[in-house]
Amino acid sequence: MAFFLVQGTHTRLRTLDFAQRSGYIRGTVKEIIHDSGGLYFLFVFRYRYKLRKETFIATEGLHTGAFVYCGKKATLAVGNGIPVGQCPEGTIVCNVEEKFGDRVGRRRPCRAVRARLFGIDTGDGRINKPLHKAERVYYKFKARRYNWPRTRGVSMNPVDHPHGGGNHQHIGKASTIARSTVPSQKVGLISAQRTGLLRGTVKVKEI
Repeated sequence: MAFFLVQGTHTRLRTLDFAQRSGYIRGTVKEIIHDSGGLYFLFVFRYRYKLRKETFIATEGLHTGAFVYCGKKATLAVGNGIPVGQCPEGTIVCNVEEKFGDRVGRRRPCRAVRARLFGIDTGDGRINKPLHKAERVYYKFKARRYNWPRTRGVSMNPVDHPHGGGNHQHIGKASTIARSTVPSQKVGLISAQRTGLLRGTVKVKEI
């Protein structure tokens, strides 16, 4: 990655070379580190005679010292980066790129992705520890830049929120938006037939 101190420029990643577009490059997992802002681990990927390095999201099964291949002709193995066309149907993938070579994990439709890593994220399927008390919830959301606690509008006063006030907590008007509303107001439940959670079960008729 290249960092610039001049105002108006951004951090940029290196461009893909001929080896990655037509063949592959091989690197070694130097170390596995923890991302303080996320729920997964990262691994430092060194290549080109240990002179360059990149950071990727670690997949389950990777270890320090393992070889990772990236490119069009890379094999289908855990941690390797390969294009979409090289993945067979039903392959478990992670860290999907929006554009070819941006190295940013996204969730995009099948027609929009370009390359991906083979395997499962290290934080996938992990169950969080029970919080038990509000103090731990406060520090959990404080570390991740979330607004907590968040007060409902119906529990406020009329001067604080449009939903506030009344002898009991209610919005006071429809929470849905009409289809014929002006574009600046068409936000939320647009022309919804129903709101709230689905309740009840569907009864199957026995033949």
